[in-house]
Amino acid sequence: MNAEKLAKLQAAAAANRIGGKGSVRRKVVPRSGPKIAGGDDKKLAAGLKKLNVQPIAPIEEVNMFLADGNVLHFTAPKVHGAHSSNTFAVYGAGHVKDLTELVPGILNQLGPDSLARFSLRRLAESYQSMQARAQAAGQAGAPGDDDDEVPDLIGAESFEVQEGDKPAAEATEATEPAAKATEPAAEATPEATKANDVD
Repeated sequence: MNAEKLAKLQAAAAANRIGGKGSVRRKVVPRSGPKIAGGDDKKLAAGLKKLNVQPIAPIEEVNMFLADGNVLHFTAPKVHGAHSSNTFAVYGAGHVKDLTELVPGILNQLGPDSLARFSLRRLAESYQSMQARAQAAGQAGAPGDDDDEVPDLIGAESFEVQEGDKPAAEATEATEPAAKATEPAAEATPEATKANDVD
């Protein structure tokens, strides 16, 4: 064989060699697919299980006050807690809202430090403006709104049946039942009673 040809074949074979001594190690390339967020949830669930968290009775809402004056508001969340370790987990979709959007119901949840941080005057002004808008909308719609009353019938049609308009069949039925009551009832024959007897 030709030495050149043999060298080419050996070089090609070395490049295609998969395993064994002298082969190049190949790196495992991580696939670039969408990362699954369930891994974090599983780790969180395992950590909470170690703390022995228990579900807390149905809670209507959870409000978390942020440093910028907004509120992270959860409506009907699932809440689990471990009182011994002072750990609580809130599950649900949270919405960032301005404090003025939640004013009437949130005032009893604000502590003295929260009232000092959020301007109480600003809260009162926003609440008064909301009430003024609601009253203006109520007064604007009040004269034309007759939803509480029974609507008037359109047209002069009456759906009640008058005495003279009753059909003739109903009039004859009213007199026939008295006549039927006076007819003698047919007597049962002995053959009919034997057929009905059960041994």
